[in-house]
Amino acid sequence: MPNKALADPPYPFAGWAERQIAAFRDKTGAPALRNLRGAGLLVERAAVNGFVVPGAVSAGGGCRMLPAKDGWVAINLSRDDDRALLPALFLDGELDPACDTAIAAALLHWDAEAIVARGRELGLAIAAVDDHPCSPPVHLMSVGTPRDPLSRLPLVIDLSALWAGPLAGHLLWLAGAQVVKVESSRRPDAMRDGDPALFALLNQGKANVSLDLKTSADRDALIALIARADMVIEAARPRALRQLGIDADALVASVPGLVWVTITGHGVTGEAADWVGFGDDCGVAGGLSRALQNATGTPGFVGDAIADPLTGSTAANAAWDRWASGVGGRIVLSMSGVVQAALQEERSRDAAGFDALLRQWSAAVGQPIASGPVRGTIAPVAMRGADNGAWVTPC
Repeated sequence: MPNKALADPPYPFAGWAERQIAAFRDKTGAPALRNLRGAGLLVERAAVNGFVVPGAVSAGGGCRMLPAKDGWVAINLSRDDDRALLPALFLDGELDPACDTAIAAALLHWDAEAIVARGRELGLAIAAVDDHPCSPPVHLMSVGTPRDPLSRLPLVIDLSALWAGPLAGHLLWLAGAQVVKVESSRRPDAMRDGDPALFALLNQGKANVSLDLKTSADRDALIALIARADMVIEAARPRALRQLGIDADALVASVPGLVWVTITGHGVTGEAADWVGFGDDCGVAGGLSRALQNATGTPGFVGDAIADPLTGSTAANAAWDRWASGVGGRIVLSMSGVVQAALQEERSRDAAGFDALLRQWSAAVGQPIASGPVRGTIAPVAMRGADNGAWVTPC
């Protein structure tokens, strides 16, 4: 079915997304991509949830834009434990982390750069309006070995969660790939319960395996899956992979033709490797809220967790290109870097037109982001256990 979820207010990056999907459709030739709209991918979550154009609070409600002493800061409090970190963030043991008014008052005593640095050390997803990405949007981290020509489309192991990684896997599935979604039995994809409609949409058609990665047997099962794969998609920080005993670069070197896609908030090198980043705050870190403030005089959120769908479509294109080359490699994507690159591309094409879109977006605050049915069949995805490393078929 065509993607009929269309933005009601003019949606910044709609043209960029259309070009990404057109490029993916042209290189894969997949019939299932014929009627897919890039712009629709940007608004799917908003369409199924009835989100409105955000102002100082993100469309999904988890991230808020607040003034600091010398600028503006976006703090993402979407996880259960985030608010518990706020007294430590502000060095105020008396702070009520449940009170947004108290949080806003505390932030006014801090410089934006200092509070963002402190927040990132604590593990918060936080960004300043004047941030600059420290990693490129797409980086070929290592080059693997060639593989023999294949007579089939790729087998993809999707270890990612939430939106960007699963979207990349979904696009690859639409292109004909066999995709196996692997989840931790101890910590399944939070989107299963947090946003079941979008979860079902992005994971329909994927086989599904549940593994307890604390056990050596299931870790061995995962490695066995990867050894049979053509692509892997993951979004873990380097420390988390090391704790699981997974060496992505070593696997890329040892499995002929393996393409390993790592999706991050801010890259995998230096301090940024351990920074947490989600779609809304990475959009801010990529310069989008600064662009909005320059165009309208007021900072805010542009799009719905905009870095996620931008990165998901970028990842699918990069993975396919590498797979088609026949030579493996590890590709690292920075969500904040992807936003910055997309912003620069749109402004280079038509800076005045993009600013006009931002002004129209700002004028539409409170209006529904999208209307109309979401494309395709939303099929439930069941959790299944591993069976000696073999994947299971979808229900």
